[in-house]
Amino acid sequence: MSEETKVKYDKPIPLKTIDNTPYWDAADRHELALQKCETCNSYNHPPGPSCSNCGSVDVIWKNHGSDIQGTVYSYVVSYRPFLPGFQNDIPLVIAVIELTDLPEVKIMGNILHGNAENVTIGTAVKMVWEDVTEDRAVPQWKLA
Repeated sequence: MSEETKVKYDKPIPLKTIDNTPYWDAADRHELALQKCETCNSYNHPPGPSCSNCGSVDVIWKNHGSDIQGTVYSYVVSYRPFLPGFQNDIPLVIAVIELTDLPEVKIMGNILHGNAENVTIGTAVKMVWEDVTEDRAVPQWKLA
């Protein structure tokens, strides 16, 4: 009988809240869901209890699937771990990504296998999901 080996995920796992649960539920399915205001048609990211543009509480969730493309809008390269669990990921490229299909939406995340030599503003990236537990996935980015 073989014993299955599980790798412990030792980075912080984002918590689900009343405002972001649909976002994280979609991420767990390897999909992107974004909050959209029905009053002014603005997207809200990160999500909240009301529209960050007009203040309306008439917000819905729109699923955008799993083929998410974008470009680097801004980024920093971290050469030291600021949180536990990231010590093996250094250097770490932390980026703000502008979505190709929704340029008004910017999403922050890490660019996996990125470094100061292969990432610049405008670099094309694709969203991927890192399965961190049996039922949780965290959106990340990889070079396209």
